[in-house]
Amino acid sequence: MSRPLLRGVSGMRISGNGHDPWDSEMKERNEKEDLEKDHSTDQSYLALSSGTPRSRQNFTMLVLKFSLIAIVFLALTGSFWWTISISTSSRGHIYHGYRRLQEQLVSDLWDIGEISLGSSRSKDLEFCSEDFENYVPCFNESQNLALGYSNGDEVDRHCGQDLKQHCLVLPPVKYRIPLRWPTGRDVIWVSNVKITAQEVLSSGSLTKRMMMLEEEQISFRSASLMFDGVEDYSHQIAEMIGLRNESNFILAGVRTILDIGCGYGSFGAHLFSKELLTMCIANYEASGSQVQLTLERGLPAMIGSFASKQLPYPSLSFDMLHCARCGIDWDQKDGIVLLEVDRVLKPGGYFVWTSPLTNPQAFLRNKENQKRWNFVRDFVENLCWELVSQQDETVVWKKTSKASCYSSRKPGSGPSICSKGNDVESPYYRPLQPCIGGTRNRRWIPIEERRNWPSRANLNKNELAVYGVHPEEFAEDTENWKTAVGNFWSLLSPLIFSDHPKRPGDEDPSPPYNMVRNVLDMNAHFGGFNSALLEKGKSVWVMNVVPTIGTNYLPMILDRGFVGVLHDWCEAFPTYPRTYDLVHAEGLLSLESGHRHRCTTLDIFTEIDRILRPEGWVIIRDTARLIESARALTTRLKWDARVIEIERNSDERLLICQKPFFKRQAS
Repeated sequence: MSRPLLRGVSGMRISGNGHDPWDSEMKERNEKEDLEKDHSTDQSYLALSSGTPRSRQNFTMLVLKFSLIAIVFLALTGSFWWTISISTSSRGHIYHGYRRLQEQLVSDLWDIGEISLGSSRSKDLEFCSEDFENYVPCFNESQNLALGYSNGDEVDRHCGQDLKQHCLVLPPVKYRIPLRWPTGRDVIWVSNVKITAQEVLSSGSLTKRMMMLEEEQISFRSASLMFDGVEDYSHQIAEMIGLRNESNFILAGVRTILDIGCGYGSFGAHLFSKELLTMCIANYEASGSQVQLTLERGLPAMIGSFASKQLPYPSLSFDMLHCARCGIDWDQKDGIVLLEVDRVLKPGGYFVWTSPLTNPQAFLRNKENQKRWNFVRDFVENLCWELVSQQDETVVWKKTSKASCYSSRKPGSGPSICSKGNDVESPYYRPLQPCIGGTRNRRWIPIEERRNWPSRANLNKNELAVYGVHPEEFAEDTENWKTAVGNFWSLLSPLIFSDHPKRPGDEDPSPPYNMVRNVLDMNAHFGGFNSALLEKGKSVWVMNVVPTIGTNYLPMILDRGFVGVLHDWCEAFPTYPRTYDLVHAEGLLSLESGHRHRCTTLDIFTEIDRILRPEGWVIIRDTARLIESARALTTRLKWDARVIEIERNSDERLLICQKPFFKRQAS
């Protein structure tokens, strides 16, 4: 973590527990001169008093030398006996004390290095080359293959090999500010995403096909003849569950949906109007990315893979998982990927799978497909899933609501229950587990027994106890965020950077209609920022990020009916450039400063710039010292920025920034 630069340090002297080297040298020089003077006086005195010959002087010097050797020998002998007399525990204390001195010295030298390099580090960052327009760090399949990754690991996320890129990513030449929500949900600019006309026309999945290329735009308009397919499809799923229509998903306990291989987000876009929150997750794609287009539409999405590692969500996270021709072979790897579906699915939740493999008519033509279907059907039955309905290519299963079901299975039938050590709430970079997870969790509450949305966002005393949170702490956090969001919204206006600030008494200017849609909270805590935005009636969705080095409240956030993810902010976030309209961070700098030298503030800010849209906003709240240090970095990033005092006698400050719209010149 970068330490704040200190002012007025030129010409300073560094001193530690020892004496200053210059003072020591002068002292030794004076002592030597005094010794020589005394020695000269002694010699004169001996010569005058006794008149001895030169041999007597040599003898005297020899005696002095032997005396000095004897003193040194006695000192070393005493030191040796003192050392071996020390107990093992005492030596341990001395060693650890020495280690602490070493660590402190390294830390001090680090700070001194930052101070001495301050002038060289103050240069503005350069713009990245054109190759970085759609670059996502940590996803490099060819490099991963060269490093020996295989069996699906090569398409997964590997951040250790990437060098930090301290440059600013420019948008494409023809980039345009996205249309505001809800218009931007149905129409996006072709130049804002990396996709070819051929990729648009050849899109194969149900949700991908519901798009049309119109000159400079890609349209997902409801006037499209294909759009009725999504509405009919959603209606079919609702009826298969036993509901009248998709508007009743909320009444069945469904609020959050993980859409695997989501196409371009049309399923989630339709359900959003029904107050359902759908998170799209798909593999990294260099071109024609499902995640990039979904985010461009203003819908929740992130890059993620079932290939070899667990998803960065705790157990029992979603009410429904959906896969419509998502490209995953659920029968492969002995069903271990289905175990991951079971892990993140809440008790009583639904798994919806649409695939040619599930069509009974296809079995008559392809025996191999029938074999694969039989494996999946038998495997999930051993996971205590109930087959609710099967129509055409769509099948719906319901996960058991009773944890006792697993113990009632026949011995040896199906996967075993995960041990406590293998069932964790922070599955960051953990390999897929060949066991059933979440069954011992205190959060094992069937979705039909939870309060429906939006009541579930306001947790009661008993619900808070599951997460170790006191009702008073939760209530205070909620009220603070209600106030803060009201203040934030009045600040999100270009007028705050005007040379002529508002006169006292003027009303706060109203921001443009729905000026933000995609919001990222870098240190979400309880999800209070998300909750307050929705209570204020803002048409936003929030990616609630819980840092891996902080307290893990992600289970609580997900149970409230929000979406979020675990993440280490010293790594790149799994998304494409120009993803978010607003990035918010409260206390993140303090959190990172408590884990020094993991990465620098510049590393984190450069990543914020990469994922922030042109003319997007950054709001950072932290201590005055850290905010002032961060403010100095914003000039290097070319952001417009202002520090705001929150209240008098408070050590906290607010840093409000806006990223300018820099255009790359056509070559």
